[in-house]
Amino acid sequence: MIERTASRTPSWQILEVAYDDPRAVALRRLLDEDLGARYDGFHGDEPEERRLARQRALATRPDEVVATLVAVDADGEPAGHVMLRRLGAEWELKRLIVAPAARGRGIARGLVAAVVDRARAGGAARVILQTGLQQPESIRLYESMGFTGIPVYEPYVETMPRSICLELGL
Repeated sequence: MIERTASRTPSWQILEVAYDDPRAVALRRLLDEDLGARYDGFHGDEPEERRLARQRALATRPDEVVATLVAVDADGEPAGHVMLRRLGAEWELKRLIVAPAARGRGIARGLVAAVVDRARAGGAARVILQTGLQQPESIRLYESMGFTGIPVYEPYVETMPRSICLELGL
């Protein structure tokens, strides 16, 4: 268990769980709904083949995942989620979400810090991530934590060339 708190009094903690942990699955589903609403119409009228290629680029296979982290509140309710995966030689932060009712308590920052710590412990030289223009609060968070822009990387180049990609050197 990774212990992090958002304030002087503990109000949440971060747990490392299995990829298929029901709390993690539910939070990823919530993220999918949020991203679907944010990006509805963003890609315009595109061919089905390109939409499917983007889905493949965004997919995360369980065998690539190094860590799945879930933040739970004081009552044990799932409040946030993030994953760290190996993308070839890179270490990538994936699928960060904080449940709407839990926002504003430092959970996202705690989850990102936990992923960075885990990558550093694994010998990573940097952590990379992909996000988009429709997620300005995510971009602000990452930049406030020292992430800086990099060119769009694979597997996002072909299907999401307008992505915002960032790195944090370790």
